[in-house]
Amino acid sequence: MKKMPNKVRKAVFPAAGLGTRFLPATKAQPKEMLPLVDKPLIQYGVEECVASGVPNIIIVTGRGKSAIEDHFDVSFELEHLLRTRNKKELLDAVQYISDLIDVSYVRQKEALGLGHAVLRARDLVNAEPFAVVLSDDVIDAPRPCVQQLLDIFNYFGTPVVALMEVPRERISAYGVVDAEPVDTTGISGAVPGRLFKIRDMVEKPKPEAAPSNLAIIGRYILTPEIFSSIEAVGAGALGEIQLTDGLKHLLKYRPIYGYLFEGTRYDAGDKLGFLKATVEFALRREDLGQEFREYLRGLAL
Repeated sequence: MKKMPNKVRKAVFPAAGLGTRFLPATKAQPKEMLPLVDKPLIQYGVEECVASGVPNIIIVTGRGKSAIEDHFDVSFELEHLLRTRNKKELLDAVQYISDLIDVSYVRQKEALGLGHAVLRARDLVNAEPFAVVLSDDVIDAPRPCVQQLLDIFNYFGTPVVALMEVPRERISAYGVVDAEPVDTTGISGAVPGRLFKIRDMVEKPKPEAAPSNLAIIGRYILTPEIFSSIEAVGAGALGEIQLTDGLKHLLKYRPIYGYLFEGTRYDAGDKLGFLKATVEFALRREDLGQEFREYLRGLAL
């Protein structure tokens, strides 16, 4: 009888970066707190985890990131004000945020790469499998992307990364996989043609050297062995510790799968991607969509 892997209960959110692509807006506020319509970027990822049955959130923060902690904390003064003014809908929205998750924080004193951020969460993760979610990647999907990866993890019990097809001219901005298709028969929730067993990974290859057009994006289900692999590879040429390098090292010892997730990914860490996400999410809103659509139609473009 096949042994079931341990349940994934924790998700790590690296949030210690400086957000330089959004300066000066991020000079005094975390990039993760930039509002996409009326919710900060990080909340979209947190809600995705909760919808996937992963309620324990570990946020890796740095200097100047206290706004993230305040956002997920109880705000007694604000709640009292809304209650006395009979603003029930707003009160419910505020209380929903503080009741949403069990959250822990760990500091990353220097922004030394994604691998280093994940390594900082080691003691809080302990010896459990865990998710990693990058707030920059906002994913709109009929079924949460984290849940799609969990379907694969729950079957194989080995690490799984989210994959996306990327045009060759943009492939050098991503970690790219060399992979072979895998039969999904018997895997609950998996869609045929979307599952791959990874043979190799290349960080930011030149278009002509890329082994495929399948790029790793900001959703991972990892096992605790990743911590030893990250330590083994150490820092690269730029002094940063890359998660892709750690995964490539781990690949020598155990299988890693990639899943071409269903949904739309918005690169909200990029100004143009952030604007696209803002427009499309606003258009889907019942309270904003129609009026906003009419406004857009009236623009002299």
